[in-house]
Amino acid sequence: MRKFSKRSLNNLEGVHPKLRAVVEAALQKSEVDFTVVEGLRTYERQVQLKKDGFSKTLKSYHLKQSDGYGHAVDLYPYYNGSVQVEPDKEKWLMINKAMMECAEELGVNLTWGGNWKSIVDQPHYQIEFNQKIEL
Repeated sequence: MRKFSKRSLNNLEGVHPKLRAVVEAALQKSEVDFTVVEGLRTYERQVQLKKDGFSKTLKSYHLKQSDGYGHAVDLYPYYNGSVQVEPDKEKWLMINKAMMECAEELGVNLTWGGNWKSIVDQPHYQIEFNQKIEL
């Protein structure tokens, strides 16, 4: 049974419990280990990411939403003893497969940034826009 590092657990703090449950289940199901690089983020960090060109919006799902939780996480493969920022596409697809299967099992509709057209963001998962989710 895989376990998240202390860093990943800290990065899951403030993430919506349903999304957190998907991430935790996917860690067990995924064919490749992964780490949580970012969950809930501050508005100041979002402003900096936009300024630096890493984000196109100040309305990120990583920010605290109306229910008090962040609705997005960034996941990276972990193998060969470190976080793999530029892994081969197969590794992203392994994580995505586990995330989407677990999301379906837990009744959470997710959007994967790897499917986006304007800016492909393979590490990014967010609760689907306008989905009402109960705790």
